[in-house]
Amino acid sequence: MKLKKLIPVVALGSLLLAGCGQEEKVTLETTAQKASYGAGLNIGRQIEREGAEIDLEALVAGIRDSVEKAEQKVSDDEIQAAFMALREEAEAKQQALQAEAAKASEEFLAKNAERAEVQVTDSGLQYEVMTSVEGGESPGATDTVRVHYHGTLTNGEVFDSSVERGQPAEFPVNGVIRGWVEALQMMKPGEKWKLFIPAELAYGERSPSPRIPANSALVFEVELLEIVK
Repeated sequence: MKLKKLIPVVALGSLLLAGCGQEEKVTLETTAQKASYGAGLNIGRQIEREGAEIDLEALVAGIRDSVEKAEQKVSDDEIQAAFMALREEAEAKQQALQAEAAKASEEFLAKNAERAEVQVTDSGLQYEVMTSVEGGESPGATDTVRVHYHGTLTNGEVFDSSVERGQPAEFPVNGVIRGWVEALQMMKPGEKWKLFIPAELAYGERSPSPRIPANSALVFEVELLEIVK
């Protein structure tokens, strides 16, 4: 949680949100009203992305006091201390989640590798051929490919899916995570594989989005539609 980012974002929207907390009476007809509502949505989305635990009533009270130039109810020092405490708590939770993800991923991959239909490469990539094609040319590292994919965590939670969007993805082979780079160069157009990618061949200790914790093994169903010429 980047609390330093959260402070200016909340402050930026404060001038437009003086009417918060009066949901039943809110009118959203004029340009200013719609813009104010949009600012509120942006603040809420930013808070959600940061993972901050915010008391909505207290947030609205702070905005109102700022706009109305009322006496500040909590000192700046207390506010700063509160942000620091929340940040430390969030960091501790994040570290625990990362350790948990690493352990779960390791256990999943070890068990998965025992299945007869799963093949394991020297890098640790695991794959299962769901649909095979005889003959054909595999793409090279600098080729562009069009694929359909469905990505989940090892617990089955979906984090990204071109299949669900109904729109294939197109990208250079060497422009994706290492597990994909390796697998795509072994696949042929028309084939569909299921990839089980260790964290070190995916995003490692980095969390690319709230949906993918750091140290997570990832599971993809990948269908190579064509090599784009």
